[in-house]
Amino acid sequence: MSQEREAAGREEPAHDRQDRPDRPDESLADAFWSVARQLRETSQETLAPWDITPAHLRALRVLRRHGTMRLSELSDRLHIAPRSATEVVDALETRGLAQRRPDPGDRRATLAELTEHGATVLEAVRAAARGTEANRVFGRLSAADRAELSRILRQLT
Repeated sequence: MSQEREAAGREEPAHDRQDRPDRPDESLADAFWSVARQLRETSQETLAPWDITPAHLRALRVLRRHGTMRLSELSDRLHIAPRSATEVVDALETRGLAQRRPDPGDRRATLAELTEHGATVLEAVRAAARGTEANRVFGRLSAADRAELSRILRQLT
């Protein structure tokens, strides 16, 4: 704290602390969330033509990668509440990107699966995003730095 603030007994605002070397965790967290916001904004711009959100895209990718699954499994794989998974599948179903069907092994359960239209949209999103999302945010890094960042992020998850 500066002498003036110390004398007044006030703590420095967060924006005054973020670049101080004696508070590296706060600066790192601020930088992380700043990049996360940039990625989210870029992702929303990329997804706008298909009227889907990043959460919808994640669910579509999980369904493509793992196939038909119960909504409870989808919520587990997305790390979201079961009610949220229901809302995501509702939105996808409304757009014709996913569909529900009864679970033949348990009539109380419902399965979600990717539709053909959903697979087509996923491919179109991948083509549109190729070279845009990641390059806008990570393009300033060298290939070695991107690989190192990827390794570190995998370690944190």
